[in-house]
Amino acid sequence: MIGLLLASGGAIWVVRQHQGAAPPTAVLPPPPAVTVSPPLQRSVARWTDFTGQFSAVDQVELRAQVSGYLTEIHFADGQVVHKGDLLFVIDPRPYEIALQQAAAQYQTAVAGLDLANQEVSRTTNLAHDNFASRELLDQRVQTQRAALATIEQAKAAIHAAQLNLEFTHITAPFSGKISMRNVSIGSLISGGPGAATGTALTSIVSLDPIHLDFDLSEADYLAYERFQATKQPGLDSTIRVSLSDEQGWPRHGQLDFIDNQIDRGSGTMHARASLANPDLLIAPGQFARLRLPVSAPRPVLLVPDAALVTDQSRKLLMVVGADGTVMPKQVEIGALDGEQLRVITSGLAATDQVVISGLMRVRPGVKVTPQPGRISPASES
Repeated sequence: MIGLLLASGGAIWVVRQHQGAAPPTAVLPPPPAVTVSPPLQRSVARWTDFTGQFSAVDQVELRAQVSGYLTEIHFADGQVVHKGDLLFVIDPRPYEIALQQAAAQYQTAVAGLDLANQEVSRTTNLAHDNFASRELLDQRVQTQRAALATIEQAKAAIHAAQLNLEFTHITAPFSGKISMRNVSIGSLISGGPGAATGTALTSIVSLDPIHLDFDLSEADYLAYERFQATKQPGLDSTIRVSLSDEQGWPRHGQLDFIDNQIDRGSGTMHARASLANPDLLIAPGQFARLRLPVSAPRPVLLVPDAALVTDQSRKLLMVVGADGTVMPKQVEIGALDGEQLRVITSGLAATDQVVISGLMRVRPGVKVTPQPGRISPASES
């Protein structure tokens, strides 16, 4: 019984000890850590984006210029050929015979001229001694002139025969990629003056350089022309191009043609740029994105596009103050520079500490632990 009371008293004492103690203090979590950085300051030109389609600088459909049987084909379908490469051979034997005939006719004409010259010389001497009439001399001179004309005609026949013989060997007119052949060895080919149209053999398109065609709206056209009219030092008219599977703007070209009138139906102005295609990766007909400069480079502020917050129609950036408090700033944005950086046109100061990482852990008015970061410039190759 005494032990129970002691135990009870001890229990009561413990309870009283706990009842007299101060309540424990709650431990608050530290402010969330976020990465901050001042906006990146760079000189950036203003660009306008378009979608363009590539086209070949040179393209030709090869057709036969003489008739005959096709005897040789010297390329594989889709092959890259070079200027002067032999592509087709039409049986040259009939044209070799025609050339020999023309050469023989020339020799006959030369012999006729020699005879005419001799007759004119003899008749001139006879007429000088009054042994030949003036009429006979005139006839011999006329024969001499006819012989000269026959020689010129024979020369022209030789040139025509040589040209027809040359046409039997069809070569590439320029370097490029050849299409598939439309004929086979043994096919009867039509061509020349006797045929309504020559047989279509294949086609060739050039690949390097290559054109990129696109259409400017009236506003874009005016912006570009006013930019060019400023003639500022270091004026840059280089366009930047990106294929559908490329990041950034790795390809550069030059705008080399703007049409002379706006299309009344579409209200657009056709334009064309040229760019190198050394790896022959680009094919005519492909689509690409391109950027056209419409202003000289000017200082701008850049932030990661992922740092922007959309609040209905407003764009906000979360900025950390000197006391670690998060404050929203409404900003006006411009175009993307590269793939990730956004131009800020107004609403942001160069000294502001912008939250660039950890955005999901902050809200306006809360305290954070800012950690310095760095905004990397867009890489352009």
